[in-house]
Amino acid sequence: MATAVLFSAGLDSAVLAAAEARAGTVCPIYVSAGLAWEQQELAAVARLLATPAFASLSPVARLLFTVRDLYPANHWALRGEPPGFDTPDEDVYLTGRNIVLLSKAGIYCAQHQIRRMAIGPLAGNPFPDATPAFFAAMGRALALGLDHPIEIVAPFADMEKADVIRLGIELGVPLELTLSCMNPRDGKHCGQCSKCRERRDAFREAGVEDLTEYATTPIR
Repeated sequence: MATAVLFSAGLDSAVLAAAEARAGTVCPIYVSAGLAWEQQELAAVARLLATPAFASLSPVARLLFTVRDLYPANHWALRGEPPGFDTPDEDVYLTGRNIVLLSKAGIYCAQHQIRRMAIGPLAGNPFPDATPAFFAAMGRALALGLDHPIEIVAPFADMEKADVIRLGIELGVPLELTLSCMNPRDGKHCGQCSKCRERRDAFREAGVEDLTEYATTPIR
């Protein structure tokens, strides 16, 4: 069975793609929304897909669905100036993010006869478009509107990032090539945003050496 995986080159989505590949064909999808870090994410996508861990994946599908006409011009995600290291998750909420991703990916799935989409939110995700109820409702709406059966799954919804790191090691995912940063610099993590903090803390919790390249050494 084929599964479309929302693939951003982030640690969670990379491990998700490798995990799903154990059970069948994986079609990675990258949706560009006009955010500041996307060119560096796309470079990371290319690096990851060229490694043995992802040799069985289909070529990445690149889709466009801009939010530049929805977010104000001074929005931090458009400027590339994210909230700082110790700010809460709520400060990086992107309104409608998963709605954008799943809507565009759902149309692609209907056109390519794919019935299953996987997305990678983790335990404790506080956002309204990352709940089981939302994914179930969104799957039903897409299936109705596209006249095509679509199931949206979130296999890591009960896992912490440290658990995902351990699974990634087991699957041979080159975690150092993943990119989980809101202000990457020349392919390196900035070391100063909350996503870098989350990544750094998770490697420590997992008991795995963090081989990530940081442009600035994180404060802890």
